[in-house]
Amino acid sequence: MKLKGKITAVVLGVAMAVSVLAGCGSGTADDTKQTGQAQQKENKEEAGGLRTVSIQIDGAAVPYYAPLYMAQEKGYFKEEGLNVEFYYAAAADIVTNVASGNVDFGFPNADAVVAAKSKGIPVKVAHTTYQEGLGAIIFGADSGIKEPADLKGKTVAVTSLGSANYFQLQAALESAGLTVDDVKVEVIGTGAILNSLTEGQVDAIVFSKLRTIELNNAGYEAEEILCDQFLPSFGNVVITSEELSNKEPEVIEGFTKALTKGIEYVIDGHAEEAVDFSIENHAQTFDTAKRDVAVQILNEVFIPTLWQSEYTKEKGIGASDPEKWQALIDDSVKYGIIDEGFQAEELLYTPGK
Repeated sequence: MKLKGKITAVVLGVAMAVSVLAGCGSGTADDTKQTGQAQQKENKEEAGGLRTVSIQIDGAAVPYYAPLYMAQEKGYFKEEGLNVEFYYAAAADIVTNVASGNVDFGFPNADAVVAAKSKGIPVKVAHTTYQEGLGAIIFGADSGIKEPADLKGKTVAVTSLGSANYFQLQAALESAGLTVDDVKVEVIGTGAILNSLTEGQVDAIVFSKLRTIELNNAGYEAEEILCDQFLPSFGNVVITSEELSNKEPEVIEGFTKALTKGIEYVIDGHAEEAVDFSIENHAQTFDTAKRDVAVQILNEVFIPTLWQSEYTKEKGIGASDPEKWQALIDDSVKYGIIDEGFQAEELLYTPGK
């Protein structure tokens, strides 16, 4: 398939450059368009009558993407007439690939989606898979830090001054009447930021809350302040192109229905099975020594706080809360992440419309 060759090049590049959960091709726009059109034609003829669709996922294969893998394994996608192929890339590339039709779906973080939409890139959020952001201020249990006000005078590390975590730090400090001038901000790369905390180079880091559990399991007593309360956000969400949502809404709705079933399967007491299947069949490079930690993270973070929320209790898993999305858009303007805001309804896919 043309898509597989084109995306494989991206996968290899990203695999060398990207570390997962910190978070195409080089042809012309005409090449991308032609590839997407050819792919759509091929898709309808493959997989024994099933509609083959592709999804590009943020980073690399890890067990935390288990609902997608289980939806394929358990036949939930097949029930909807779909066969799904998985690819991986950086979030910003995913949004571009989806908009161009080079892939059918993407699973980037919400911040990248909002940034792209503000620039006019035509994508839709079809499934708000993670109901809150992953950002957290992480620090040692003996640091004396309990709330944002305690960060005054401390050294805090972020991965870049353009990262979502930096803006989360700004929002947290603002809640305490402080600014970044009241702390010492260090920029430390994804591969070294955890060590900077455990080795005492910094007092706190702003990073993924999944790392708090990993640190504690590794013997470092860590605590956290969740950033979603200061700067409401989402983690990974399913996006598709405006063109596909207009022309084949049944594909969008079938895909999201199957993914929701995959999430519900993991929630229903199958976290260990899902992690083991993911590592064996998709995330072969995942450190198997962290298998039990991955199960713990699914049970303690993903199931109760990411896949489920007060909003999903009423509207169902994957539902998109327009008020929270609007808050994310408005805050992105406030903190200079995007230049111009827009209405959340322009971004969110609504079944039947």
